[in-house]
Amino acid sequence: MTVQERDQAAQDERPQIPSTNGVAGNSDADNEILISEIADIVPEDGHIFGKREVRVTRKSVSVFDASGVQLLTVPMLEIKSARTESLVGGSRLELTTTSGIMPIAEFTASVAPRFSEMARGIEQLAKGEDFAIKLAYEKTRCEKCGRLLPEKDGRCPACVKRLTVLKRIFGYMGPYRKAAILSLTATSLTAISSTFLTPYLTRYITDSVLTNAGSRTMAENLPRLTFAIGGMLFALLLGVCLQFLRSSNSIYMSSNIAKDLRASVYRALEHLQLSFYDKKQLGAIISRVTQDTDRVWGFLVDGLPYLVSMPLTLIGGLGAGLFLSWKLTLAILLPVPFVALVTTTIWKPLSQRYHRVGAKWGRLHTQLNESLNGIRVVKAFVQEKGEWSKFETRNNDLAEAGMTADKFWIRAENTVGLLVGLGPLINWGYGGYLMLTGEITLGTVMAMQILLWQVYGPLQWFGQLNNWFSRAMAGAERIFEVIDAQPEGYDKKDAVVMPNMRGDVTFDNVRFGYDKSNPVLKGIDLDVKAGEMIGLVGKSGAGKSTTINLLCRFYESDAGSLKVDGVDVKDIALEDLRRHIGIVLQEPFLFNGTIADNIRYGKPDATLEDVMEAARAACCHDFIVAKPDGYDTQVGEKGGKLSGGEKQRVSIARAILHNPRILILDEATSSVDVETEKKIQVAIGNLTKGRTTFAIAHRLSTLRNADRLVVIDKGKIAEVGTHEELIAQKGIFYSLVETQKQTSKAIAEARSDIAIEEEG
Repeated sequence: MTVQERDQAAQDERPQIPSTNGVAGNSDADNEILISEIADIVPEDGHIFGKREVRVTRKSVSVFDASGVQLLTVPMLEIKSARTESLVGGSRLELTTTSGIMPIAEFTASVAPRFSEMARGIEQLAKGEDFAIKLAYEKTRCEKCGRLLPEKDGRCPACVKRLTVLKRIFGYMGPYRKAAILSLTATSLTAISSTFLTPYLTRYITDSVLTNAGSRTMAENLPRLTFAIGGMLFALLLGVCLQFLRSSNSIYMSSNIAKDLRASVYRALEHLQLSFYDKKQLGAIISRVTQDTDRVWGFLVDGLPYLVSMPLTLIGGLGAGLFLSWKLTLAILLPVPFVALVTTTIWKPLSQRYHRVGAKWGRLHTQLNESLNGIRVVKAFVQEKGEWSKFETRNNDLAEAGMTADKFWIRAENTVGLLVGLGPLINWGYGGYLMLTGEITLGTVMAMQILLWQVYGPLQWFGQLNNWFSRAMAGAERIFEVIDAQPEGYDKKDAVVMPNMRGDVTFDNVRFGYDKSNPVLKGIDLDVKAGEMIGLVGKSGAGKSTTINLLCRFYESDAGSLKVDGVDVKDIALEDLRRHIGIVLQEPFLFNGTIADNIRYGKPDATLEDVMEAARAACCHDFIVAKPDGYDTQVGEKGGKLSGGEKQRVSIARAILHNPRILILDEATSSVDVETEKKIQVAIGNLTKGRTTFAIAHRLSTLRNADRLVVIDKGKIAEVGTHEELIAQKGIFYSLVETQKQTSKAIAEARSDIAIEEEG
């Protein structure tokens, strides 16, 4: 049994508890089970897989073994806090009580998110807060069939209704109805002409022209032969014209549908929450826009015409065959049920195999994206071999998955080929017998040989169609998973429209955590007036950038409220909120294009004069005009043709031109030298007048001009005051300043020693 199967078994075999299990309850009964989860590691038995159930009520936290025997109970009154602690190979739920830290249960990563929510709920109850936790966990297995999902919260390829997916793809056909109708008409006429014209002309030329031709004169045979050849030429030209009409319209229609699918996926990706990108790898996301849409396109170009023409050709061929000789037709149909059985039974397993291929492609794209974007780091640390090893592993995994799927398909295809190959043998064998007995003519046998492919051809192509269809449905499922993902609230109907904004910002007991049991922010209270400059100070991981992320509504707080101009940010129209916020990130990101285009990114209609004015304010005009192409200089991918300081100043100019009411400087001077930093500080001083500004900086000296400094420590506001006031308090801020001074002094002394050694 695999680890995943044991995880699932642990969940499936959980003890029976009241119906409130797993659902947040609001009953007044102290003993009502608010939430319970199964821990799947038993530490007392040597950290083996087993079951322990943890139940939480308003009164206590209890642990039960697999047989339901109560092992431990901790009264809620004794609990101070709860958290999950990462271990090697798993995690542990810990309670901090009045008597110390108490381990409660150990579990694998498969159930860790559940216990994180449980820890958050326990802490809420212990502090007397409202019991409000999110119980929508990430799914790793299909709820219907129990199979492992290709991705967390993904769709099970074995259980998705392919007909529903196909109908949804056809829904994109609406704007191209005319092309679809023309293609369908051409396909139908092609099926009719190939079913009736060619076989009957073949029988005519065999029986009426070639058979016993010697008993007639040339004058009698030539008109008949000319008529037959003329009819065949007409059928050929008609087929070519219809094929061209069908193919051209199919390509036009399918290419546009694929284009619309790519547009829908990209549009959805732009509006998804950042939490979606936290869970997904970028390469896997890119593969959905590229490879998965190409699979759908391939099916629409190659597979859909056959899907339409095959039934018509099959029905027409059967009808014509029964008219020519019902006995021979029935004999030829003997292998058909076996062909149909093989082709229908491979649908699901083949689709699952191609879905795995898509997942492997995503992993390969991710590795390529990371290694090529970080090529400088790879070379600097001489890790070409290591990156090659990772690429080789993922490339081999992809090849193996592809070979597995293709081998499965080839086995089925060869089986179908064997069954289809029996058709001509039956036709010539039984048909020859009927001809020898005088029931049918040689022309009928020849016509049946052509009609044979009208029957078996569609069945044989049905296998190939199944191949196209399985690939396309696997790709379409992944595409629609993105399209259906929960977007940010851009289209919230009751959102408050704020075309103008003063810039008052209020944090009221704001709590937030990426891991809900270990919140980064633990009750932030801060009132910022419009036009005030706030410096956010603290150690790495204290929660400074997280505070800014909540203000920009990249994430939403778990508790408390965050208001701008007295309106909760969750209620403000998202475009209005972000339109009034300008941000300079710690790691500046520039788009491939000119310097001018990057500066006017937030204001595309800005004139060159506006761009230059913003550049001067950001102290980057001089270095820009010094370049050969000036403002038309190409910055390269991610601004790679500019230095770190140049990129940072261009990003500052971009924020200045955006002209926001709320300005966020996240380590805005981290990539510039001391001289440039002084210039930027002057520019920022002018820029921040009349704007609410939040500035984060490791160089604490750069925050001297802030109206207030807010020191965040362990997710809470520890100190608030001006630079001088906090220095006088000799608290956390004072310690940070002194540490930074000592570090700078040590670095300066080391450089001096190196210089002396070099001179010596």
